[in-house]
Amino acid sequence: MGERHMKLKTALLTTVFVTGASVAFADGHSEITVMSWGGAYTKSQVEAYHKPFTEEFGIGINSVDSDNPATPIKAQVEAGNVTVDVADVEFSDAVRLCDEGLLEEIDLSILPDAPDGTSAEDDFIEGALQDCAVANIVWSTVYAYNSENVDGTPTTIADFFDLEAFPGNRGLRKSAKATLEMALMADGVPAGEVYDLLDTEEGVDRAFAKLDTIKDSIVWWEAGAQPPQLLADGEVVMSTAYNGRIFNAAVAEGQPLEVVWDGQILDFDLFVIPKGAPNKEEALKFIAFSTDTQRLADQASWISYGPARRSSGELVGLFNDGKTEMAPHMPTAEANLTNALVNNFEFWVDNDAELNERFNAWLSQ
Repeated sequence: MGERHMKLKTALLTTVFVTGASVAFADGHSEITVMSWGGAYTKSQVEAYHKPFTEEFGIGINSVDSDNPATPIKAQVEAGNVTVDVADVEFSDAVRLCDEGLLEEIDLSILPDAPDGTSAEDDFIEGALQDCAVANIVWSTVYAYNSENVDGTPTTIADFFDLEAFPGNRGLRKSAKATLEMALMADGVPAGEVYDLLDTEEGVDRAFAKLDTIKDSIVWWEAGAQPPQLLADGEVVMSTAYNGRIFNAAVAEGQPLEVVWDGQILDFDLFVIPKGAPNKEEALKFIAFSTDTQRLADQASWISYGPARRSSGELVGLFNDGKTEMAPHMPTAEANLTNALVNNFEFWVDNDAELNERFNAWLSQ
């Protein structure tokens, strides 16, 4: 594993937090386009970032969504037709796009210090600040189940693959990333050994062999809003999902969904500016505003993703329903880290194309 990944893993596993809309703007004022992932996640950003930003600076926000913002960003820059000013992307995509020269570098001196004077560089979790990206959340891929459709109580990642004990369809993201790691952990590989094994032909074969055991029962999803719906509709009894989407469905919408934290895969989402963004200065202003201590804490009152600043943790309290404590629902809560894996972004930067090619070939078999 790379040195950067080891530092990130240590920081994430030892940090425990205490805790498509459009914003209107006045005629004659500027507007920026911000791309995110949709659903409850975009809503949390609109409420915590977009609306306050427009109110303070008079700059409107055109909020657009994608199943994976890295894909249209790459296409826009390569075509020389960039319409997005800020995009929210996964860690490995931020690093890869930056390495390929598709993102603007970000002067980290624009980021405000913590309220107690701690510099932004020291306040953000290790790994959260990159040459072309600033993290806003720590999130995770987990699996969840509909308690009304499952007999018994799944507790481990191995249970997700156990069709005999827990019969029924499974939902999985249509991507090699996270899917292969979970398959290996379900097959008994300790979290700390997953990437070393996945870096071998034997390890890749073993992951796909495990996936073979449930292949005929898989319903594939691509957008983050799909797993809660698949679970609620009974199309699947269990599904991998982004933890915040399940929280929203269970707490805000009252769905009988339960998260299994065993085998969760932790990751960052980060703000980036595509190379050639039409409103770069306003985009920088938006990133600096949206990743200050208060704004990151505010987002955590809308969805159960951990803020990327240490100083935000003590400000995280209740969900916006005024009664649900957010701390136990955070992927970084101590009780949820027992068997957690931190996404090795360097591994995926190096192996994404090859493994997804293998994954797509496996799908067509």
